[in-house]
Amino acid sequence: MQEKIIILDFGSQTTQLIARRVRELDTYCEIVPYNKFPKDDESVIGVILSGSPFSVYDETAFKTDMTEIWGKYPILGICYGAQFMSYMNGGKVEPAGTREYGRAHLDTFCKDNVLFKGVREKSQVWMSHGDTITAIPANFKTIASTDKVAIAAYQVEGAQIWGVQFHPEVFHTEDGTQILKNFVVDVCGCKQDWSPASFIESTVAELKEQIGDDKVVLGLSGGVDSSVAAVLLNRAIGANLTCIFVDHGMLRKNEYSNVLHDYACLGLNVIGVDASAQFFSELAGVSDPEGKRKIIGKGFIDVFDVEAHKIKDVKWLAQGTIYPDCIESLSITGTVIKSHHNVGGLPEKMNLKLCEPLRLLFKDEVRRVGRQLGMPEHLITRHPFPGPGLAVRILGDITPEKVHILQEADDIFIQGLRDWGLYDKVWQAGVILLPVQSVGVMGDERTYERAVALRAVTSTDAMTADWAHLPYEFLGKVSSDIINKVKGVNRVTYDISSKPPATIEWE
Repeated sequence: MQEKIIILDFGSQTTQLIARRVRELDTYCEIVPYNKFPKDDESVIGVILSGSPFSVYDETAFKTDMTEIWGKYPILGICYGAQFMSYMNGGKVEPAGTREYGRAHLDTFCKDNVLFKGVREKSQVWMSHGDTITAIPANFKTIASTDKVAIAAYQVEGAQIWGVQFHPEVFHTEDGTQILKNFVVDVCGCKQDWSPASFIESTVAELKEQIGDDKVVLGLSGGVDSSVAAVLLNRAIGANLTCIFVDHGMLRKNEYSNVLHDYACLGLNVIGVDASAQFFSELAGVSDPEGKRKIIGKGFIDVFDVEAHKIKDVKWLAQGTIYPDCIESLSITGTVIKSHHNVGGLPEKMNLKLCEPLRLLFKDEVRRVGRQLGMPEHLITRHPFPGPGLAVRILGDITPEKVHILQEADDIFIQGLRDWGLYDKVWQAGVILLPVQSVGVMGDERTYERAVALRAVTSTDAMTADWAHLPYEFLGKVSSDIINKVKGVNRVTYDISSKPPATIEWE
């Protein structure tokens, strides 16, 4: 049985970072809603409570019954999680005089407390809260302070329960990984045996049990996620897997033929479907980003359904959904950030059951699994590409002419990154066709043509991203090539927005 840490999500922006840090300790963990603790799961060895945008005394604040957890598992509360445990046991939480945000230092801490083993003197921590714990219950003990936060950390006496007011999961907390390791390994007793190899072994076994002798149809997109999912499923069920690669007309230049060739080399059973005319027809006149995503998502399912009926006894639809897809598609508050074709466009009634073997992995973990599976490096390092393709990189309505222009501009940009040795230094890159035209001069003639924006970001998991600081000489060369070679474009811009507050894609 795979041991796991459960992270109760109270809506913090850094909940996913907690999960990443725990997994970097070769420990499996899962994020679940704050009120959905899996009480019957015998594999749980510890619990972490995340931060939250709420105050514990707000009427709308997320609160949960801790009776199934308290005293039964080791617990670590982070920021709101620490405030919540103290508040619910009679402690006092009050608004800070000013929002405590940014760097602080542990002026004093209990060096003999297991949570602070290996933590350095005056270790830097990261604060991000508007409230502070001003009094703790009688059976709680303060174990750390900063110059401004008297109760920076506490432990419940006689129990394996801790709370920290700072965020050990963020980069700026210098010994944050050590603190999490102390909790996960020393307190919870984790064996640190979760790895790509163990994931493959356990997932293949689970897939065999889940699917049995049923037949599966897998929707391939050409990206690393669906490719790894296909190879993983192929290892589990072999000939019972049929892959379908749909050309919705908005792939990158020559991508349809290139991807089919790659899949043939992997020994996968792949059916290529050119459904571009159908998608262009359904997208005609649609400008709303969510509308485009929904149409393409439904279109994928419709095509899969038609193709699946051509194969006898297919019962499962497999997809390459990964953790960020699920997280961004529906937040803890129920607010849709953006739908993904993998998860947001599914009809309520499906003829096939859904199989998503990678839905609990981050992108870099998917790549590690792909390497462990022996997949070629060029497939593993391929940049993420949105399921709806260039449809969400064309702001406004979709036409074949716009797609052609964007394909040509995008091809110049991506090939340029490869030629200059920059492709593997960038997490994701692409070109966006803007819904504006600008005045230009070519030769002696005035032009009034389209503008495009180059987008390139660095990231580790797509939850946060910074704009890539590409060389000016490179950007100048790409701009010149696009304007000179792509008919209909006379202006190139570069997007220098980070995520947050912007997203990686424009739609």
